[in-house]
Amino acid sequence: MKIESYSAEETFAYGEKCGREAKAGQVFCLYGDLGVGKTVFTQGFARGLGIEEPVTSPTFTIVQEYEEGRLPFYHFDVYRISDPEEMFEVGFDEYLESGGVCFIEWAGLIDEILPEERVEITIEKDLSKGFDYRLITRTEKKEGENTHEDIGL
Repeated sequence: MKIESYSAEETFAYGEKCGREAKAGQVFCLYGDLGVGKTVFTQGFARGLGIEEPVTSPTFTIVQEYEEGRLPFYHFDVYRISDPEEMFEVGFDEYLESGGVCFIEWAGLIDEILPEERVEITIEKDLSKGFDYRLITRTEKKEGENTHEDIGL
């Protein structure tokens, strides 16, 4: 599914919609360059889970836990990971099995340890369509196959 966003508010709203529809045990992997709106999308996602407290990227702590929503939300930022095996030092495998929602920014850096079944969200800029334009692509990965899920705003 591809969504075009023309503002931070639209990116937040799509994140919120995804958060409302998230299920226990799902893993969301977020891809995109610096400054594309990953944090805005994540904040919307958290709001969709019913989390009211401020959500920021846990760049230096690797993972931030939020328990107040309808599901536990485990927000990972793996930008500073130098070896995917470091994830197991913070209990990554336990988070995956916890029944909460795992949300991983910079997921491409730990691709080899990601579960096969996951939701991939890619956010891209296209300055030819405006400074605030973003193309957001959601791809469901299930047991070796890619499918695009039609969600819409």
